[in-house]
Amino acid sequence: MKAADVRAMSVDELNDELAKLKKEQFNLRFQTATSQLEKTSRVRQVRRDIARIKTISRQKAADTKA
Repeated sequence: MKAADVRAMSVDELNDELAKLKKEQFNLRFQTATSQLEKTSRVRQVRRDIARIKTISRQKAADTKA
């Protein structure tokens, strides 16, 4: 997911996407623990997407306060 795509989303869409990614992260951790994970790179991608969404949503919140 690109930062430009995330910036184009509304706050509600960001929250929905964040919830979806956290659910996927949980499933990936579960697959890792049971040795069923095929795409190990997906764990890193999801973690970075979560961080990207949190950063941009915090920036948007700061912009509305200022």
